[in-house]
Amino acid sequence: MKHVYDYVIVGGGLAGASAVQGIRELDAAGGILLISEETHLPYDRPPLSKKLWFGKQKVEDIFLHDRAFYDTHAVTLALGAKVARLQPNEKTLATSSGETYGYNKLLLATGCKPRPQDIPGGDLDGICYFRNLDDYLRTRGVAAEGKSAVVVGGGFIGSELAAALNINKLQVTMIFPSALLCDRVFPDYLGRAVQQRFKEKGVRILASDKPVSFNKSGGKFTTRTEKGETIASDIVIVGVGVIPEMELAKSGGLDVSNGIVVNEYLETSRPGIYAAGDNAFFPYQALGQPMRVEHWDHALNQGKWAGRNMAGARKSFTYQPYFFSDLFEFGYEATGEVDSRLETFADWQKENDTGVIYYLRDGKVRGVMMCNVWDKVETARELIRKGESITPKKLRGLIR
Repeated sequence: MKHVYDYVIVGGGLAGASAVQGIRELDAAGGILLISEETHLPYDRPPLSKKLWFGKQKVEDIFLHDRAFYDTHAVTLALGAKVARLQPNEKTLATSSGETYGYNKLLLATGCKPRPQDIPGGDLDGICYFRNLDDYLRTRGVAAEGKSAVVVGGGFIGSELAAALNINKLQVTMIFPSALLCDRVFPDYLGRAVQQRFKEKGVRILASDKPVSFNKSGGKFTTRTEKGETIASDIVIVGVGVIPEMELAKSGGLDVSNGIVVNEYLETSRPGIYAAGDNAFFPYQALGQPMRVEHWDHALNQGKWAGRNMAGARKSFTYQPYFFSDLFEFGYEATGEVDSRLETFADWQKENDTGVIYYLRDGKVRGVMMCNVWDKVETARELIRKGESITPKKLRGLIR
């Protein structure tokens, strides 16, 4: 039996939940179905590696809405359901359990999946490829004071989790292939300073190295690395990046690249099918280039924007997202093209702690990272949007 809805949203993350709000801003009555592989109601992901670890939030606080919200907005929820096939010509979806759903407009907000470790023992039971609430709950349940943890990966997730585990008094070893933490976004001078801070906190750093095998015996993991290190631990967490979920889009013949390709209206190569959030490869208008962005603020706003366009708004996506992180006492907010391969200019009030880093190409500001400087995101956005040539001298003191 086929159930037909005006709007079907595949993905129960922030982008999918935000699309509900976008649709309801313009269409109060159209039937909405939200399908999610997870059994939980949609929730915020940032607390999974931040506030939940520090007692600043409880699990019940991270849900975006209670069930009453979905009932009030006439949203049918299909939780714990995996969509296996998309047939755009018939405008239908089929789940792995055999349910078939028809749609008028469809949103793919399927997000990303963790990148696996294709090494011996990479699929051992208990190794955590940290991504969702169940991963947090399992890890939190065993992350007791005095236990030991290996964290594989030195990017956003790896560095945040290593800091969180250290603060919770676990013995933490980090392993990552680059020379410095967060090397894709931090210039080398900042990467060195942040890495030194981790070491001073007691985190063991194995940089320029990577695991070659995992073993498990008697409840303990053994991690062996390319450089010959052997580390025993109670916990192994892998956070080495993610891959956009595109299998459903591919099954429906949609254009894909570094994500599901969408136009300025967030519509895919098939009319009536949209994509938003971590999996969308979209025209980033402020930067004049296509990009894929994996951050909370982006999913929140792009999901809502896609919902409005599904309901008939037909407005170009112009929002410029920002992102943030907290690593011990060092926190930052950033927007634009924050890429360590670009030329950078740092305007420090306190070196490698408080100040602003500007990322430049051809003398123009492409990205801004505000380190322990708050509430200046809109100022940074405006500077990037202007696209004017500017000298480091003029940048000094511009954002404080």
